[in-house]
Amino acid sequence: MTLTPAQLDRACGAVLGSAVGDALGAPYEFDRAAIGSDGPQMIGGGLGPFAPGEWTDDTTMAWGILDVAARGLDLRSEEGLTAIAQNFRDWVDSGVKDIGTQTSGVLSRGGASPTGARLTEISRDFARNNSHSAGNGSLMRTAAVALPYLSDPLAVVDAARHVSTLTHADPRAQEACVLWSLAIRRAIVDGELDLRGGLAFLDGDAVAYWTERIDEAEQSDPNVFTPNGWVVSALQAAWSAIVHTPPPADGPCRQFGTALDRAIRIGNDTDTVAAIAGALLGARWGASAIPAQWRRILHGYPGLTGEQLVGLAHVATDGAPGKYGWPMVARIDYADQAPGILVRHPYDDGVWLGDALALDALPAGVSAVVSLCLVGSSQVPTGVEHVPFRLIDEASPTVNPNLDFVLADAAATVAALRDEGHGVLVHCVAAQSRTPAVAIAYALQRGVALADADTAVRRVVRGPGPNAGFVAALARLASAT
Repeated sequence: MTLTPAQLDRACGAVLGSAVGDALGAPYEFDRAAIGSDGPQMIGGGLGPFAPGEWTDDTTMAWGILDVAARGLDLRSEEGLTAIAQNFRDWVDSGVKDIGTQTSGVLSRGGASPTGARLTEISRDFARNNSHSAGNGSLMRTAAVALPYLSDPLAVVDAARHVSTLTHADPRAQEACVLWSLAIRRAIVDGELDLRGGLAFLDGDAVAYWTERIDEAEQSDPNVFTPNGWVVSALQAAWSAIVHTPPPADGPCRQFGTALDRAIRIGNDTDTVAAIAGALLGARWGASAIPAQWRRILHGYPGLTGEQLVGLAHVATDGAPGKYGWPMVARIDYADQAPGILVRHPYDDGVWLGDALALDALPAGVSAVVSLCLVGSSQVPTGVEHVPFRLIDEASPTVNPNLDFVLADAAATVAALRDEGHGVLVHCVAAQSRTPAVAIAYALQRGVALADADTAVRRVVRGPGPNAGFVAALARLASAT
């Protein structure tokens, strides 16, 4: 299946969205911290305690699956399941900050070198001998399960069941993972939020059971779904928060943040409910819909950033690195495309506008880089904060479905970096369209009129300027300020 740029963005969004929800919900788990009037924040703490922006076991275990998928192993095979099991075990041996009771029990019995078959056997034994074996510990990690199988819903079903059963063999846990993984697939492929479509892949009594549970979630206030450590109530809490938070008319992709706010306010197992909801919201709206203020500090086991999760998700989905070998290359050579532009922003001499060659010799005082194109893993100098944005230099709105949000968020990020005292380089490949678009958006952010900003930025960059789609988006941003 050949994916469009928007579909790839949504696939990456599933993983990134889940991790953001996890880190955003962690401080409030079991009412460890009160949510302020400005909504949940990545303040750290929680059960870990976790650092600000650090994800918990929810994302760590999702990474254990994502890593295997990115290596090209079939998640349904014994080889793939054993690799996942070993990732889980390595994490436990590293000294975990938080882990579910059932997951811990299964993994401890699996030994130092567990196989997929052995963990599955232990998990099934646990389910047979424990009436409360349907915890939310496998549903929380479903973000990556569908990525290698977007063209084959039956393979998604099979993978969801196998991966769940490594620790949670209870039929309800398996069914919940099937439903949520299929919903993630539908969101990525079709851009639709649809949980009921997965019912066609369940057996008779399960269809009736889950139809009633979905009805309850859609008809009830989200706050009734607590406690939510049970897989059924966790799914209902996440789905209810989503369906009761319609996309804002002035920016539909902002549903990602507003629905996560509602999911976390339900309380109880906040990081897990938000991780579950974030996976589906991210799959619907894409990685480009996730605010940079969260992406900047997102990190966690095994020493990764959120952007590195995005790279793994891209490889797991596409089956290989993308254009220029990203994200598997240290440097992308743009020498034949970059004209050598490096100029100061006309309204802020602490902001530089440049092409990709500017990364090779940053101006004095630059301590943060805002990238509007792909760059290699080592292309931004060590010690310089790097904030990438997904912005493709094409005018079609289907290529950049969240264009208005991305331009506004990039401008707000430049403003935040400057307010923090950073000197900032804003760059794309050639500084001809994307860089001036964000430079104009930043000027709007600082109160400059659109016509003045456009003229001044074009004068210093000396290029054709933003493409027609970007020009239209800048006009919309100007009218909204």
